[in-house]
Amino acid sequence: MASDKDLSAILSVIPEKSGCYMYLDETDTIIYIGKAKNLKKRVSSYFNKTQDNPKTRIMVRKIRDIRYLVVESEEDAFLLENSLIKQHKPRYNIMLKDDKTYPWIVVRNEPFPRVYLTRVKTNDKSHYYGPYTSVLNIKHLLRLITTIYPIRSCSHFLSDGNIEKKKFRVCLQYHLKRCLGPCAAHQTEEDYNRSIKAIEEILKGNARFVSRQIYEEMLRMSENLRFEEAELLKEKYNLLENYSTKSIVVSPTLSNIDVFSYDESGQSVFINFLHIASGSVVQGYTIEYRVQLDEPKEQILGMGIIELRTRFGSNAKEIIVPFLPDIKINDIDFVVPQRGEKKKLLTLSEKNAQQYKIDQLKQAENLNPAQRSTRILKTLQNDLHLKEMPNHIECFDNSNIQGTNPVSSCVVFKMAKPSKRDYRHFNIKTVTGPDDFQSMYETVSRRYRRLLDDEQELPQLIVVDGGKGQLHAATDALKDLNLYGQIPIIGIAKRLEEIYFPEDSIPLYLDKNSESLKLIQQLRDEAHRFGITFHRNKRSKQQIESELDTVKGIGPMIKEKLLKKYKSVARIKEAQESEIAELIGTKKAEALVKGLKSMERR
Repeated sequence: MASDKDLSAILSVIPEKSGCYMYLDETDTIIYIGKAKNLKKRVSSYFNKTQDNPKTRIMVRKIRDIRYLVVESEEDAFLLENSLIKQHKPRYNIMLKDDKTYPWIVVRNEPFPRVYLTRVKTNDKSHYYGPYTSVLNIKHLLRLITTIYPIRSCSHFLSDGNIEKKKFRVCLQYHLKRCLGPCAAHQTEEDYNRSIKAIEEILKGNARFVSRQIYEEMLRMSENLRFEEAELLKEKYNLLENYSTKSIVVSPTLSNIDVFSYDESGQSVFINFLHIASGSVVQGYTIEYRVQLDEPKEQILGMGIIELRTRFGSNAKEIIVPFLPDIKINDIDFVVPQRGEKKKLLTLSEKNAQQYKIDQLKQAENLNPAQRSTRILKTLQNDLHLKEMPNHIECFDNSNIQGTNPVSSCVVFKMAKPSKRDYRHFNIKTVTGPDDFQSMYETVSRRYRRLLDDEQELPQLIVVDGGKGQLHAATDALKDLNLYGQIPIIGIAKRLEEIYFPEDSIPLYLDKNSESLKLIQQLRDEAHRFGITFHRNKRSKQQIESELDTVKGIGPMIKEKLLKKYKSVARIKEAQESEIAELIGTKKAEALVKGLKSMERR
């Protein structure tokens, strides 16, 4: 049974993705199933505010566990929710959900098959595709299909005998070129069935496969100088290429199938299970194994399959897997799909296994923040090929505007977190004018000479904001202190976020979404912010000193009074002399106003 603390942990890591959520009570019974475009926002809303509905308040009090399945789109979540509710019949969904029948596209089991929309699915050996959430989507799809492949829309029974007896005449659809007239023997059944086969491939989601066939046929026609036919094929090809595929959870041709996927992280293995019945996902669950020895993944997957099938009482005869497990089950077919609907199911299962892995990791890191820091630093160590994990990192940046008031900053991160009490500012003393390289040399020299003199801890990584020039200057400073080789050092260039190493002209490019690059960027940005703030304060202080200190009769105490009230020299200049006189006296106010005006005239 999950505790309130467990619920808080689950709520903190639920992803902001489309999907379905399930609430379970203390007996592990599903009491409510819902869908959401954003799982995190929707589920959190039950616990972040007081519910107006009494039934909802009672339900929330009974929740002891939360499970969820992620899907590709909001429409898929809608279909999945419907399937799960029908399967589990949760107590709090019964009065809220109707049993709406969703539309399908049927390819009728008959001579010269018709293709049309239906809400009634029967066991007549016809092929059904769907369900769809939108009739508009079906009409759009049927319009596309009949444009590419003219097929009949009449309800005649086109048996060989009826056609031979010429019982039917072509209709308006034939004259509009929307049908090729199979009723009057203008189209053979073989040719008609080729179109039906292509249509079914499109309905299965294999539109690209069909378009590739059309493209190849178009090239053959063009090579044979049959340009009019090639042009017609080109139109069909363009229509299919622009077609956005249907939204569907599972193909209705798939039923009573188990799907298992495998993912791993460190010593943990995650196995996701989906069960398919009557063309829909009706169950989904993920388990985690802690690997003690180097068990092969085939063996672990086999254990997971037995465990989950037993737990959920599955008797499916077909099991979709990412690789063959190390088990044999009588009368069971293991399938490793490469394409098509079964591959999509495996991808959906893999997505849920990955999401579970991410969520478990986040929960663990929320309970133990040091775990996240260790993971990030370990990743950085691997990415930069460091000998030891960089628990202590220092980053340097120079700041000057038009060569004035040059300063440098040093920020310190410990365990991937800012250690602000260790930050340091440096007024550049030995460099004249804007020289970033010499400024960097001076700053790094002063920093580590001081640490050596005070016998303080040295960092495990130095980051320099800049490219090859700044890195070379910092490296020279380390060499002069006999520290080069003891402390790893890198430079990060701003243009393309290249990472440079000493004596290596080829930069390293880290993935833009990698945690290593994000940590280095955070160091760089913090050093820049810290340096700019110090630089601005220094310029502001110099400006105040140069203007107020040159006015005769204005001492430190008077200056402090003025700045305390007006905050800046600009505001002092804007104030009325009589107002200033109330603060510092008439004579001093008169002297101040005259002094400031005389400086403006210079």
